[in-house]
Amino acid sequence: MAQSWVPDAGSGIAIETIEAGGLPFEVATAGSGDHLALCLHGFPELHYSWRHQIPLLAEMGYRVWAPNLRGYGASYRPARIADYRVGHLLGDVAALIDASRAKRVTLIAHDWGGALAWYFAIRHLRPIERLVVMNLPHPACLNAALRHWPQRRRSWYMAFFQVPWLPERALLRNHAAGLRRAFRGMAIDKARFPDAVLDVYATAAAQPGAMTAMINWYRAAFRHSADMAVGSGRVDVPTLQIWGEADTALGLETLDGTDRYVVDLTQRRLPGVSHWVQQEAPEAVNAILAAWLPRGDIAA
Repeated sequence: MAQSWVPDAGSGIAIETIEAGGLPFEVATAGSGDHLALCLHGFPELHYSWRHQIPLLAEMGYRVWAPNLRGYGASYRPARIADYRVGHLLGDVAALIDASRAKRVTLIAHDWGGALAWYFAIRHLRPIERLVVMNLPHPACLNAALRHWPQRRRSWYMAFFQVPWLPERALLRNHAAGLRRAFRGMAIDKARFPDAVLDVYATAAAQPGAMTAMINWYRAAFRHSADMAVGSGRVDVPTLQIWGEADTALGLETLDGTDRYVVDLTQRRLPGVSHWVQQEAPEAVNAILAAWLPRGDIAA
């Protein structure tokens, strides 16, 4: 398929196909050096969701990779639900780090990418220096919140996604109107999601098998729930959690108790900003990142 996103000529962003673990991944790249900032997107997004952060991170001295994760864009897209078990997804993250040959790694992630980042840090799959997670709670905190009705109600769509073919149809019919509503409908500042932005996501999701692959992340998590065991849940690297407070999918109570699991935690909350925090409030998010992250080209 064609590139899902063609960056502006002056952005400094290139789109490359990078082989990691023997599999192809479509990756937005920028910057150079030995400190990799690996940006992991969520559902139903793409590497495109980091378009506002990639230039900043490159300017700060990082080599930036924002891959389309398994099943997304022109990246590897297997057909079986079992191929989207969290172990495979985490293996892709490790393989991308290995392929980069970077000496230092910072993980920056949102939504489903944030879930992978939490598990990656908890399980110590590769050394990382810092962790940034946006609008995705620590998995132990999410599990605690899901024991109560308010978060269960917000997470209704996860159950709906277990139904065969119907979720795909609901999101893709009428030129992906359902997928478009997922962005603009949840957003507070809807001007951040004009048709041109939504077209990028809709075009990628409409490719053969793409929407099923994206939803299969949820199906695999449900069918193979033992894969999601948190263990101690301890995260021992400096961690920044950025949270849009007007998130209708994840309540503020999912933040409760995070400091019990994260040794060095910084939380920054943005009132009046939705789940799509880095796209809806890029200026605020970039200011937070610039203040919290050290320069990538300065030795630790």
